[in-house]
Amino acid sequence: MTFADGRPVFKTPLPNPALWSGPTIGMLANQDIFINGGWWHDNRILAATGEGLDKEEPRAWDGWWNDKVVELVKLTIKQPDALCVLLTGRSEKGFSELIKRMAASKDLEFDLVGLKPQVSPTNQKFHSTMHFKQLFLNALMETYRDAVEIKVYEDRPKHTKGFRDFFAEYNRRQAFAPTRGTLTAEVVQVADTSTQLDPIVEVAEVQHMINLHNAALGSQPPNPRQTRFQIKKTVFFTSYVINADDSNKLKKLAQIPPEIPAHDLKYHANNILICPRPCPASILEKVGGMGSKVLWEVPGTACFDNSIWAARVRPVPSTAVYHTDNPVPLVVLALRKGARPVDAGKITSWVPLPPNQSFVFETTVREKMILRVESEDPREDAYESLFANKASKRKHTGDDDWGHRHAHGHYGGRNESRGYHSGRGGGGRGRGGNPNRGGRNARGGGRGGRGRVGGGYNYRSLDDVEPKSQQGGYGSQVNYDDAYQPPSQVQSAPTGPRVPHGRGASQQARGGGRPNNRPMGGGPTSNGADLQNYY
Repeated sequence: MTFADGRPVFKTPLPNPALWSGPTIGMLANQDIFINGGWWHDNRILAATGEGLDKEEPRAWDGWWNDKVVELVKLTIKQPDALCVLLTGRSEKGFSELIKRMAASKDLEFDLVGLKPQVSPTNQKFHSTMHFKQLFLNALMETYRDAVEIKVYEDRPKHTKGFRDFFAEYNRRQAFAPTRGTLTAEVVQVADTSTQLDPIVEVAEVQHMINLHNAALGSQPPNPRQTRFQIKKTVFFTSYVINADDSNKLKKLAQIPPEIPAHDLKYHANNILICPRPCPASILEKVGGMGSKVLWEVPGTACFDNSIWAARVRPVPSTAVYHTDNPVPLVVLALRKGARPVDAGKITSWVPLPPNQSFVFETTVREKMILRVESEDPREDAYESLFANKASKRKHTGDDDWGHRHAHGHYGGRNESRGYHSGRGGGGRGRGGNPNRGGRNARGGGRGGRGRVGGGYNYRSLDDVEPKSQQGGYGSQVNYDDAYQPPSQVQSAPTGPRVPHGRGASQQARGGGRPNNRPMGGGPTSNGADLQNYY
């Protein structure tokens, strides 16, 4: 007998960990969270593989199969004395027709296709997919009592171990209370060939799943254990994103001594920070909104403490409106192991570039974000929804006091105030202080960001902030190495007179994305997040 699990045969799409927060991936995989069963029990997810059922079925999902396992399956099918079974934890009700069509398109005529019913023939509820498969295998081995060998193909190490333990226990029982005799059992660990859906399609399908769940809740009596869901986004920072080609040019400007080992270096050169967290609406409007293009040139470079290499940049034309949370706009080119990007803000001396090395490059205003599924909260406003860690939220919206707290232009003096909230007895903020705390750590004049005296400038990046939960906040899962999408078109930078909107306080956050109408649910997220801005 030969058994093949569905995943080793077909490159099954999984939730994209670069798209969803960790807790959300757990929610999607849990069949008890959503009324319609979640990721593994919604046949639309599997049907969306590749370019979708209508286009993939005529070409037999070419490129989406594990060809080596398919070849072994076909060889088993040709053996007259072998039983070939496809065994999957997909639900019998939701997937029988789809899996039948997929197998037929590939000319796979299994002797049996085992899908998971709601209960066993003895009305036993399955505790897990593994429980169902073990009961299925036990019944099959007891039915085919003359079989002497069984082989299972599995791609999940945990399930591989589960099958091996199951067969070992089954053979042990046969030695004491035989029902059909022992078998030679082999569980073959197959390389994981799982894939991801197109990100736009994936978010649209999850949104559709949520829509069905919410609609089903509306037609049922209230149940305190079930809640309505919506997709929200966690914005880590907003920046001018540099495309890959220009990033490579910038990296070459870093004058790194040859004695520094390559493994001690980490190259960045991929963005100019606007502000951490969501960009305030007023600042976002002034920089032209998400997707706007800005041209920059590089007048000089610098090295700090032989561990941070950076390039100073300026807009082209010089009258272009821009915003950055740094004392001067800069690009962190490379870091030595143990160095902090925040210390690039300490650079005061820049070495001019020779005219033949200076060049102009283009950036695009974008957010670095991740999506999450959470319960709807009628008390939560649009700004608060951007934070998974509720304790870090500001309890008001709008741009209220942003303007008068940032009254200095980009080229003001080094000692100009950044306008943080006033603390008790001073105008500073504590180490890592939250803006809604009123500078509670700032007694007697307070400290600047990251323990610097006074209201000093603070270059703050996602490599420098304290890790929080996997679900939100500034976690270690975000870094400068994320793949930025290169701008698709070159546009002129925003032009106009320089406006006094300051360098920004690193703890402020407002704003959101643009609406982006998508099929199956009206949009990738229910709060208007635009997946085109996800990078």
